[in-house]
Amino acid sequence: MIKRLNKLPDGFLNCSAEDLYTLIPESTLISLDGEKKEPLFLSVLLHGNEPTGLVVAQNILSKYQEDGLPRSILLFIGNVKAASKGLRRLDDQPDYNRIWLEGHIENESAIHLDIAELLHEMARRSLFASIDIHNNTGINPHYGCVNKLDPTFLNLARLFSRTVIYFIQPGGVQSKAFSHLCPSVTLECGKVGDEFGIQLATHFVDEVINLESIAQNNVTDQDIDLFHTLAVIKIPQSVSFSFDGSDADIEFIQGIESLNFEEIPPDTSIAKIRTGITAPILVLNEDGEDITGQLFTIKENKLVNLKTLMPAMLTLEEHIIRQDCLCYVMERYEIGMGEKASDDEKPVWTV
Repeated sequence: MIKRLNKLPDGFLNCSAEDLYTLIPESTLISLDGEKKEPLFLSVLLHGNEPTGLVVAQNILSKYQEDGLPRSILLFIGNVKAASKGLRRLDDQPDYNRIWLEGHIENESAIHLDIAELLHEMARRSLFASIDIHNNTGINPHYGCVNKLDPTFLNLARLFSRTVIYFIQPGGVQSKAFSHLCPSVTLECGKVGDEFGIQLATHFVDEVINLESIAQNNVTDQDIDLFHTLAVIKIPQSVSFSFDGSDADIEFIQGIESLNFEEIPPDTSIAKIRTGITAPILVLNEDGEDITGQLFTIKENKLVNLKTLMPAMLTLEEHIIRQDCLCYVMERYEIGMGEKASDDEKPVWTV
C-alpha cells in the first residue's frame, strides 16, 4: 500500500490535499536527494483533514527546486484517501497516526504490515531527524511534542516553539516510533488555514534541513515551557453531548475550547449533566487505567474538576470526538523530574 517514488510527481507542488489522490492514490514515500545525505524524515497528512504539512512540504520543495535541497528528505504522505474527502480517516480505516508499531495488533490491516516493513527499513538508515506535521481542530497555541526528554529532542522542539509537550501515550504514533531511531518531534500548527502556523512550520523545516547537527546541550526550565500529558478524556458512544446549550446528556459550557492551555481551578463547572447519567466521560491515564473519579465528579448535575487541570486539543467537532477524544489533560513538568515511564526498550524492528 505504500508506493515508492524517487522524484516528485508532475503537478505535486501546486496540488491541494483534496486533489492529491489524482497524483498519488495511496500512501507514498518520496526519496529526494540533497547535499547532506543523512535524510530528514518528514511525514504529512497522517490525518487527512490536516493539510498544513503538505503545504509546508510544498513550500520547502518549491524554494529549493532549482538549486537543490541542502539535505536529503524522505517525504511520507499518509492518508491520501481521507484527504480527498477532507476527513481525519475513513470509517473503514485505522488512524494513520496510531499504526506505527509492530507486534500483535488488534484488527491488523495491510497498512499496518506496510508500516512495520517501513520501520524496519528506516532502522537501517542513518536518519538526521523526524518531523511529523499536524493541525488542531480546537483553539490551541503552536507547539511541539516529544516522546523523550533527551536534550537533542528538546533542542529540536524549541526551534519551533517555546511550548513543548512530552507524552508517551497514545501508542502507535509516528513520532514515538521514530524516537527510537533519531531525534523526532510532532508539530501542532493550529487550525487548518492558520497562515502563521504554516509560516512557523515552513521556517522550522527549512532551518532543520540546513543544520549541520542538532544541539545536544542541556535545556533548562527557563528555556522552554514543558508540559506532560496526564490523561485523555473520551465520551462514551452512548452519551450525547452539545456545545451550544442544546438538550443533550452533556451540555458543555459555551466557549469551552478557549480553555486549551489554561489552568482550570478545582470545582469549576464545565458541563451540565442530564439526571441519570452517572458516567458522562471516561478519563484514561497513560497506562489505560480509568481515573475519572480522581479528576472529576458530578455535583448538583454539574460536571466539576477535583484538581487543577490544563486541557489541550479541546475540540467542538463531533466527528473528531467520536473517532478520537474530547481532549487531553496536562500538567506542568520540570525537565529535572525525569521521564515518566520506562519506554526505552528498543522495539524489534530497530535490531
